[in-house]
Amino acid sequence: MNQRRQKKYSRRLFEAISAGDVTVVKAFLRAGADPNRTDSEGTTPLYEASVNGKAEIARLLLTAGAAPDAESSGLGAEGTPLCAAACWGHANTVRQLLTHGADPNLHEEHGTGWSPLRWATEGSHSETADLLIAAGATPR
Repeated sequence: MNQRRQKKYSRRLFEAISAGDVTVVKAFLRAGADPNRTDSEGTTPLYEASVNGKAEIARLLLTAGAAPDAESSGLGAEGTPLCAAACWGHANTVRQLLTHGADPNLHEEHGTGWSPLRWATEGSHSETADLLIAAGATPR
């Protein structure tokens, strides 16, 4: 697929993720949208879905090959998908990420920031913290 089309698909994929439109996300992934292509600021599609608690869309992106531990660098959207979901207590999204291989002990900011478990406990999201602990997350 040429660069121009891939860029167009990527932009529309982000629009569909923001709108929570599962049908359109499926269509663009089937058409060849890259689930790992960042937006112009460096945000990954999976981060966008995770921070907003869109578990079904996160599952679709992961199934299409999105890297579960890819860190975003977008302005106001820095970090890993699992940290983003844990921060806001999006338990169903956390489940999807863990099921698809996200590392429950991976600290964001390239290993120097908070872990998903710390985000969950600092935000008083006990269900999310329990899921992370069950997946092997350790406090550190």
